[in-house]
Amino acid sequence: MGSQVRGGTRWKRFALVMVPSVAATAAVGIGLAQGALAASFSVSGQSFKVSTDRLEGDNFVQYGSVAVGKDIEGNKDQAHAVAVSGFSDAKITNMCQSVVTPKVPFLGNVSLMLNAGTNPEKPVVATNLYLDVAELDADAAFENIDIGVAAGSLQKKGKPGSIGIQPGTEAKQGGFAQRADKAVLTNVKQTAWATTAGTFKLSDLKLRLHTGVKECF
Repeated sequence: MGSQVRGGTRWKRFALVMVPSVAATAAVGIGLAQGALAASFSVSGQSFKVSTDRLEGDNFVQYGSVAVGKDIEGNKDQAHAVAVSGFSDAKITNMCQSVVTPKVPFLGNVSLMLNAGTNPEKPVVATNLYLDVAELDADAAFENIDIGVAAGSLQKKGKPGSIGIQPGTEAKQGGFAQRADKAVLTNVKQTAWATTAGTFKLSDLKLRLHTGVKECF
């Protein structure tokens, strides 16, 4: 997005990603659904990093897909293989999100850092959360997990809160996917391209800009 500092200098390449994201993956390979589109919008030319002490989510689903968009200049088309993870409800404790914009005129590199949910009694809360993730490190635990289900059958009929492929996107109906009644991730470090959510409540939100490179990890 475009932004302007005092004095008239325009930050043409400062992409501010306000929605944080974290994702889960079991210890199996994710089958990339060729030709699928992950996000319901064109992703920016900048990935972002997110860390959190704990993410607890219900009705977890995951499948392989592709996020498409432009480069940071908005010129060249780009595509990114991603693992799309979804939760009907999620609680996130001590969340940090960072994105670095390089070569801002007169300033050099500029980092944006966002912190929220630092109090374990007041975590970040989200509903219908979908995450497009490229890299993830975490400790993960799942309840009632099904590995190797078809992406088109992720949603469990008759199960309240059950979710499937992200609305407004496409995926191979017979592509590899997995689901679980519950997922708990701790010590999360991830690199992501996009996040969408029905609702997102960030308690104790703090947003800061820094010159140079300052990231969550």
